[in-house]
Amino acid sequence: MTEKTVLLKKEGNVGTIILNRPKALNSFNQELIEDFHQVLDEVKKDEEIRVVILTGNGKAFSAGGDLFHLEQLNTPKAGRNFIVQAGELISTIMKTEKPFIAMVNGVAAGAGFNLALACDIIFSAKSARFGQSFVNVGLVPDCGGLYLLPRIVGLHKAKELMFTAQLINAETAYSLGIVNQIFEDDKLTEATYNFATELAQGPPIALGLIKKALNRSLELTLEDVLELEADLQTICMQTEDHREGVTAFKEKRKPVFKGE
Repeated sequence: MTEKTVLLKKEGNVGTIILNRPKALNSFNQELIEDFHQVLDEVKKDEEIRVVILTGNGKAFSAGGDLFHLEQLNTPKAGRNFIVQAGELISTIMKTEKPFIAMVNGVAAGAGFNLALACDIIFSAKSARFGQSFVNVGLVPDCGGLYLLPRIVGLHKAKELMFTAQLINAETAYSLGIVNQIFEDDKLTEATYNFATELAQGPPIALGLIKKALNRSLELTLEDVLELEADLQTICMQTEDHREGVTAFKEKRKPVFKGE
């Protein structure tokens, strides 16, 4: 039996999604996209998973679209369907009310770069490289890159990176605000899991609502945000997690959040 192109592993309250086409640098083909959607559905439904790590098997995070597969999409309809399905992965990640951490273990190029941007936190190996490689093959950025990158690095820098397909190192990505933290290659996994495990002990309802609100915030006015805060805070104030947090504070102990 052929191994799936996207794997899901669980350890406690942390789920790990692993892109599993190492020989093709975890590039996107139809099979990977379909397997990815299936895994994301599992993650959304599994209440035990509170935090998700996304990474790649082998020496790459993801090199983006599989050019050999793209060559086979020889009608506009087939090409559009493939890009739409890939884009839906980005939407699902951003709408899933669980924190996603991109553990970038190697090159993140094209759609692979934008897949990392869709996550809430990016931890990078020191050797990792990032590139908006689309123009090298006569394409425009997809998988949400045109939306996400300018919001992180600013409009002019996004244009530079996308116009030139410049491959940047982890330090440059960090300086641009793309990457949250950089680790030596042999320390990346341990550091990411330590962070994810700690984050998974937080209040799931509050974390999910924070993610949802922040992903909308740049499209809203101050008045909209203040109203949204009032609505979301009203929800959180009724939760058992809030009551547990207050009790733990009074008792000078660490709270035990249950997502209730």
